[in-house]
Amino acid sequence: MATTATNSDPFSSLFSQTNSRIPDDTVFYTIFPDATLSNTFTTSSTPSLSLQSLHLEILNLISPFTASYIWQHEPFSLSIAALPPLPHLHGSLRFGDNIEDEWFTVYLLFLISNRFPNLSIRVWDNDGEFLLIEAAFHLPRWIDPDTSANRVFIRGGSLRIVPKSKLANPSLIDSLKFLIYYENESIAAENIQNAVKNRISGYPEKARENMHHVRVRLPVSVAQVLKYEPCLISLAAEGFYDRDIDTMKYAAKMERFLSKGREEELVCVTVVMSKPMYAQLMQQKFVAPKCYPMPNRSDDVEGFMEAELGMKIACGFEMVYQLRRKDGEEGKGSSWIKYKESLEKSGFFEGLLPGSKEYKRLMDKAEEYYQNSKLFSGASEMMSAPVRRIDEILAIPHSADDFKNQKIPPSDDDSWLYNGENELNAGLQERQKEMDLYNAKHKSKQKLKEPEDVGPSSDADFSDFDLGDIAKHMQAFVDKVSSFKGAEVPENRNMKDVDLDVDQFLKDMESVMNRHDAEDNASDVDAEAASSSDMDFDESEDGSDIMGSSENIEGEDTFLPAYSDALDNELNNTTLRKSFVRANDNTSKNEGTSKDGDMDADFTPVDVDVNLVKSLLDSFSSQQGEAGPASNLLGLMGLRLPRDDNKGK
Repeated sequence: MATTATNSDPFSSLFSQTNSRIPDDTVFYTIFPDATLSNTFTTSSTPSLSLQSLHLEILNLISPFTASYIWQHEPFSLSIAALPPLPHLHGSLRFGDNIEDEWFTVYLLFLISNRFPNLSIRVWDNDGEFLLIEAAFHLPRWIDPDTSANRVFIRGGSLRIVPKSKLANPSLIDSLKFLIYYENESIAAENIQNAVKNRISGYPEKARENMHHVRVRLPVSVAQVLKYEPCLISLAAEGFYDRDIDTMKYAAKMERFLSKGREEELVCVTVVMSKPMYAQLMQQKFVAPKCYPMPNRSDDVEGFMEAELGMKIACGFEMVYQLRRKDGEEGKGSSWIKYKESLEKSGFFEGLLPGSKEYKRLMDKAEEYYQNSKLFSGASEMMSAPVRRIDEILAIPHSADDFKNQKIPPSDDDSWLYNGENELNAGLQERQKEMDLYNAKHKSKQKLKEPEDVGPSSDADFSDFDLGDIAKHMQAFVDKVSSFKGAEVPENRNMKDVDLDVDQFLKDMESVMNRHDAEDNASDVDAEAASSSDMDFDESEDGSDIMGSSENIEGEDTFLPAYSDALDNELNNTTLRKSFVRANDNTSKNEGTSKDGDMDADFTPVDVDVNLVKSLLDSFSSQQGEAGPASNLLGLMGLRLPRDDNKGK
């Protein structure tokens, strides 16, 4: 069953996802005829006539597939949006817990695109481009949620992706034109097509398999409603499953569907519902209202089970009917709640306390405006539609005799409800196979790229591994510019070598070590300006400040030497300085040397590269082949260390 409507909302609001939160578990779709991009759509009447004709043709095409299908919440629908700049058809469908409704909708859209090749169709849900999610293991690397906007379409019975190389940041109209004039360049790769089409390959047979036929015992009024409108079972299931304290008070009285109370006769009928609906009804315990005529369980267990399921359906109908009737009469459905919230956010009530006299005056004024607006008329009609239809059906003369002497087939096997583990495992195994295949392809590509991209660091033998690459890549990595997203690591991992002037570096270090020589004092000053030494200050052999001959202004220059002396005394009592590897280090030679020798060793420059490599290797070794900070950091720089298989031998 498909429904129609005419939508006069502006075109921009259709695609705006910033003005309101996207409803959960809802699929959206839009259909764009190629003719909407031509100059023939310059008047307001032309697009309306064309779209109306297309609209009827599409509904006639899909009606044989949807006529007997029970949707979880609402049927497949199409609305006309005839306003500029781009007249089109659109709709949405809330599938809730029944994911098959969403994929049945996708099947219908592919069916429409096959029948009408001059249409471009978009479909998405609250997760985004879920067709791409289904084919995630086969997508090109450039596609992600940020780059997929206005790129994914259904056209001519196949999935289309507007390539980034052709349109870097396309608008909707740009993409639609590209699909028309460069049709062959937008066809998605075969493995992407197969991933999506395999998901809908079982339809429409799979849609029929999703239906469950069950024998139930119902009050005559409920049986009468389902006899004329079987699709209303979705309202009953939703009303029962989403019940709350306020709606349960309606079920306690059963005023509409149980007028005779416990004297009401139950009749046996077959009800068709989706498997998720059946699970929602069966898996919840619910005590029958006192006014409900439940049979004795000990007399007939099977009959009691049928009556219990029927009782849940009847209570669901009562709750939905009374709630919709109340909302329809007062005009205060979900649209009224949204309208009221918008008034509160805009400061309409001026911070007044609810219940106050002035607050009530403003509320009455808001209700009067709402009821006189088009918003109320549309919401009231939608909320009251099932109520009026139920009243029309129950106005037809009916009795329990109408449902007697009928051959009722047995219920469908419901073992799937309790033995779904095998089906779940089969689905998980299928996904696991896709993952394994994807990982295998990814690893094979990595192996082919490693000799040229990574270089000698990919060898498994430490004897062929150049440890100097680690220091070079680390320095290049540090030199890279970072952004608010973090360190920017190029995809090709080809870092430039560090530009180091060795002569200047040695000259700077020599000037630091021989600063006490008077002949080098002048050059030392120049060297200090360009040097990036780790030492911020030095001391002479007698411990006095080198710049001690200068006058101290108000004692400001006396702090650093004193602080340096205290720091050196603290460090001399630790082994910290011995943990660093220094240039031309010869531990055995320095053992037992004098204090002066220790002071000379203090001025021996620390070999930064060796200490860096040593620390990284120690960290990598402690990971024992598992993932860790050292391997992750080196991986970002394009280096992969071989495992030390000889450790511990």
